[in-house]
Amino acid sequence: MRWRLGIEGNDAHSEQQVVATLANALDQTPELDAAVVLAFDGVHDDDGTLDLAKSHLYVTNDFVIDLCRRYPKMRFGASVHPFRKDAVAEIERCVAAGAVLLKWLPIVQGFNPADERCFPIYEALAHYNLPLLSHTGGERSLIRINDAWADPWLLEPALERGVTVIAAHCGTRSVFTERDWLDDFVNMLREYEHLYGDTAALCLPPRSHALRRILDEPLLRERVVHGSDWPIPPIPPLALGLRKGIALLREHNWLRRDVLAKRATGFDQDYWHRAAKVLRIPTIPAA
Repeated sequence: MRWRLGIEGNDAHSEQQVVATLANALDQTPELDAAVVLAFDGVHDDDGTLDLAKSHLYVTNDFVIDLCRRYPKMRFGASVHPFRKDAVAEIERCVAAGAVLLKWLPIVQGFNPADERCFPIYEALAHYNLPLLSHTGGERSLIRINDAWADPWLLEPALERGVTVIAAHCGTRSVFTERDWLDDFVNMLREYEHLYGDTAALCLPPRSHALRRILDEPLLRERVVHGSDWPIPPIPPLALGLRKGIALLREHNWLRRDVLAKRATGFDQDYWHRAAKVLRIPTIPAA
C-alpha cells in the first residue's frame, strides 16, 4: 500500500506523507464537501489489554482528532474496541471531540459484535446518537482473526438498542470464492429502519454486483450512503463499458475516481447528501 501511494519508509515522516496524500486527494475532489477519516483501534484481549502483536493496523483517536482540527474537509471517525476497560469513557471523550461515528472492523479487531460485552457500548452510542459504522462481509486488505464475525446479523443487538448502524460494504464478499451476505443485509433493512449500508469498495469486481441491485431496488437505494474505502483503488464497473472504464482509470486521484464511477453508474443527489443526514453533519451552505 505504501508503494501504491508513493510513501517511503515507515516512520513519522511517512505518516505525514500519508496525511498529505489524503489532504491533496480531498482538495482535488470538489464533488465532496468533506470526508470522515477513520481511526482504528488495536486488538484487545479478553481482559481489555491492548495486543500490539495482533494489531497490524492501529490509528489512535488522538491522531485523527488532530487531523480534523487542521484540515477543514476532514471529519472525525472514532474507533474504540469494546473490550477496553475505558471503552465507554473513551466514547464519551470522542463525542466531546466531535466524533461523527464509531468505526469497527470486528473480523480484524478480534471480537463478536453480538458479544454481551458490546452491549454497554450500544447503550452509549444510542444515548449520544452516535452512528456505528461496522464492517460486514469479506475482507482481504488486513489480517483477519475470525471471518464468522462478518455476518451482518451479529449487529442486531445494536439495532435492537436503537443504534443507527451503517453496515460497511452492505455485506458483500471480498473475493469470488467466499460467502456473500448481501441478501442478509437486505432482509435486515426490512426489519430495521435505522440500518444503512455504505458503498465503500463496491467499485471492486467481487463486490460490484451490488451496485446494480442497489439502483434497482428502492429500499436499498434509499438506505445507502457514500463510502470510498480509500486508499483501496477503485476499479470502474464493467457495466460502464470499456471506453468509459479506461477514461475513469486515467483519473489518478482514487477518491475522485470512485465518485466519478458512482456518478456514471447512476446514483442520484439524495445518495450524495444522505451521509450528512445520517451522521448529523450540518450542510455546508455553499455546497
